[in-house]
This record gives sequence, C-alpha cells and structure tokens, in this order.
Amino acid sequence: MYNLTNIILAAADWTRTIGVVLLVILILVVLVVFLLFLKFFRLWLQAKLSRADVKFSELIGMWLRKVDTRTIVLSKITAIQAGLTLTTRDLESHYLAGGRVQNVVRALIAANRANIDLTLKTATAIDLAGRDILEAVQTSVNPRVIDCPDPAKSRGTVDAVAQDGIQLRAKARVTVRANIERLIGGATEETIIARVGEGIVTTIGSAITYKSVLENPDNISKSVLSKGLDAGTAFEILSIDIADVDVGENVGAQLQAAQAEADMRRAKAEAEKRRAMAVAREQEMRALVVENESKVPLAMADAFRKGNLGVMDYYRMKNIMADTEMRDSIAKPKKKE
Repeated sequence: MYNLTNIILAAADWTRTIGVVLLVILILVVLVVFLLFLKFFRLWLQAKLSRADVKFSELIGMWLRKVDTRTIVLSKITAIQAGLTLTTRDLESHYLAGGRVQNVVRALIAANRANIDLTLKTATAIDLAGRDILEAVQTSVNPRVIDCPDPAKSRGTVDAVAQDGIQLRAKARVTVRANIERLIGGATEETIIARVGEGIVTTIGSAITYKSVLENPDNISKSVLSKGLDAGTAFEILSIDIADVDVGENVGAQLQAAQAEADMRRAKAEAEKRRAMAVAREQEMRALVVENESKVPLAMADAFRKGNLGVMDYYRMKNIMADTEMRDSIAKPKKKE
C-alpha cells in the first residue's frame, strides 16, 4: 500500500513536470511566433496592400532557408505594380541559385515597356550566365556606339596599306544593339571590334590606290557592313561609320629601299666570295710555280748527267736570265723617297 502511494505521488510529480515543460515550450513557441510576426509584419502588410500575395508562412520559410526576404518581397511588389506575373517561388529559386533578383525584375519591366519579348526563364538564364541582363535590355532599347579600335587598348587607329604602298590610318564608330536571343553564348563587343578592324584592313588592302579610299571613305563602311560581322555575337550591327582616315607612311617605298639594300648586301657578299676564290686560285698557282721552279735545278743536273745540256748552253741561259732581270729592273719605276 505504501509503495503504491509512492508510485502515485511520483507519477503526479512527473505529470506536473511534463506539464511545466510543455507550458514553457508553448510559451517559447508563442514568443518566437510573436517575434517573427513583429519581424515580418511590415513586409507582409506591405505585400498585402500591394496585392503581391506573399503569405506569412512563405516569409518564415524564406527566413529558415536564409533568403533575403526584403529583396524577394520588394522585387515581387515592383513586378506586380508593373503588371508582371511572377511567383514568390520563382524569385526565391533564382535568389538561391545566386542570381540578382532585383536586376532581373527591372530588366523584365524595361523589356515589357519596350515591347521586347523577354521571358523570366530567358532573363534568369542570362543573369546566371554572368551577363548584365538589365544593361542588355537598355542597349537593345538605346543602341550603343563602340569605337574601333578601342582607344583604351590600342593607339586608336586601324592601319592598312593600299596596293600602291601608301599606308592609311582609319578610325571607325560602330553602332550596335543587343540581341537578346543570342545573348547566351554570343560573342562580346571585343569580337565586333576585331571583325570590324579586319574588314577595314581588307577593304583598304584591296584598293588600287589610296586616293580612291580618301575620295570615298563610305565604301569602307558599305564593304564591311555587307560581310555580316555580327554573326554569332550578342549584338546586331546597325551602322559602321568611318570617323577619320589619315595618310601614313609610304610603306611600299620603304619596302623597296629595304629590298635594294638587301640586294646590294647580297651582291657585295657574292663579289667578296668571288674575290676570295680568285685570291685562293692565285695563291694556288703561285705555289704551283714555286713547286715547278724548285724542280728546274734537278732537271738541269739530270740533263748534265745525260749529256743533253752542255756548259756553253748553261752559260748562255744564265746570260739570258741576267739580261732579263736587268731589263725588268730598268722597266720598274723608282720609288719616291
């Protein structure tokens, strides 16, 4: 009987303890809900009054998922007020993917006002690809002018040489408009600048004389524009205007002078080669003469032994040699002292 009483008392104590714990948990839950209500009440009320239809449970869910609730709510309010139909889940998904929600919403509003066909899927894809979708829409509405070449990366002119050898230095201004459909995977404006520069060089290089280019610089624009240089890029070229064309150096004359100098050096080298061969041949012949002269005494001695040469013949030959040397010494001019 005593043990049963103790068990009943212990059970009562546990019941009171559990009740107190549950009461404390309930109070904490109510307190958290109240604090969250105070935290998100202003955003919820602002969305409610703006007919943005953002539920309180969605605000709490975004808070638990560490989403910037203010950015999502204000972006949705902006879209709804502009007449766009966007859901909270779409905006939250783009935010969680690392996108710029406000930028996308502003781009969609600008495209809607300008009657540009731009869907949320395309806008978010462009934004996640790293492109500035708002700037693209603005460029599509207000075309942008690009200098060719880029003054920040070059000396500011495209240099080319006509067929008559005269160098021309040209500057161009390209008016482009963003192509939303080709913005994903399309080449940037650096490609436009490079292609326009290549087209200018080709057009000037195909000119017979530089004077024809100076007389009709618009021929460069027409020729370059007809090549379809915006293919595969994120832009559409509206016009190419030649801002300036200046005459540079006479490259043809410089090349001819350099070629003449090279020919002269080559001729000198050939002449020096022939002179060296002649000197070598002369030295070779002299060596051969010396060698043959060294054999004369041996031949004379052999002739004496065989009786083919007599003493009087020898002295006659010596007299002739002495007479020849005397004549040579008389013929040579005397050196001035």
